[in-house]
Amino acid sequence: MLPTGTLINTLAVIAGSTAGLLLQSRFPPKIREISFHGIGLCTLLIGMQMALQVQNILVLIFSILIGGALGEGLKLHDRFIRLGDTIKSKINVGNEKFTEGLITAFLLFCVGSLTIVGALEEGLNNDPSLIYTKSMLDGFSSMVLASTYGIGVLFAALPLLIFQSSITLSAEWLQPFISETVINQMSATGGVIIIGLGINLLEIKSLRITNMLPALIIVILLTILIGKFF
Repeated sequence: MLPTGTLINTLAVIAGSTAGLLLQSRFPPKIREISFHGIGLCTLLIGMQMALQVQNILVLIFSILIGGALGEGLKLHDRFIRLGDTIKSKINVGNEKFTEGLITAFLLFCVGSLTIVGALEEGLNNDPSLIYTKSMLDGFSSMVLASTYGIGVLFAALPLLIFQSSITLSAEWLQPFISETVINQMSATGGVIIIGLGINLLEIKSLRITNMLPALIIVILLTILIGKFF
């Protein structure tokens, strides 16, 4: 099955990023700043809405703590930075914010609940409507982000395509393991990560959010184990 929703989503990010790059020099600094702050505030709101889906707060807390410790041990943040810098040098881009834009866009486009739920819905029921909604949001967000961070946001379209289409194509295999409780717990954990991203976007504090990504796997394992034994 062709992941139509994800293809549209990827094209929306490419189109939005391209528009942002073209308009980058034409946006007055104050307009670009207020739009960027708006994205940061909306990111906080999205993260809070996701986090409120939590069904077992202790599982969420342990997932974030264990996942964060695992990410620190694996130095995921540093590895992401090196990967972004390698891509930047390979394509010979002089944009200082390339790597920051790539990582920020990847987290914003791939960690949200619409990514998981929408991709599963398309894979199981051939219904890409949620992904279409996500495409509009990602298209606008990518335009604002690209106007600030530059071309790195455009390159986030590739990991988005790979990650989201993988969920859609493996949906039938994942279905026995992904209950409503697991999805809600994943969304809540992702919401905490998204809140951290919003804090970064608003420059309140610099958090190594990528080190918390293993929490998304830990929360699945803990939720499944608790469901079987408790």
